[in-house]
Amino acid sequence: MGNFYVEVGDEVRFTKTVGESDIYLFAGITGDFAAQHINEEFMKGSSFGRRIAHGALLVGFMSTASSLMIDKARPMNGDETPVSAGYDRIRFVAPVFINDTVTTRYRIAEVDPDRRRASAEIEMTKQDGEVVAVASHILRWVKNP
Repeated sequence: MGNFYVEVGDEVRFTKTVGESDIYLFAGITGDFAAQHINEEFMKGSSFGRRIAHGALLVGFMSTASSLMIDKARPMNGDETPVSAGYDRIRFVAPVFINDTVTTRYRIAEVDPDRRRASAEIEMTKQDGEVVAVASHILRWVKNP
């Protein structure tokens, strides 16, 4: 066991089936009522053939996975709080449709105990194994007052 909360290779997964209610609730919360998300007739004429999930909704699933990693992290001295320092290189490489089941794999790729940070690689796949999104994420531990 290392001398930090997480170590390279630590991994968590989060799986969820994207329902129509997820799309509409997310649209309502964010105000993103773009046709590609909420207008089935419009999307029938597109190359996708049907509505697609919001990319930002998928980032929300990535955030859930980072929270699962925080929950899994080893306790240390309790005088720091883990927070997200942001996402980099987010790419949506294939569409996610209503009723697709996506699995987000969040894996620690690098640890920098001196800077109180860990970097993770994220890969999201659909039920058939197709990769639909990738990103990297930085977790940092902030000293409590």
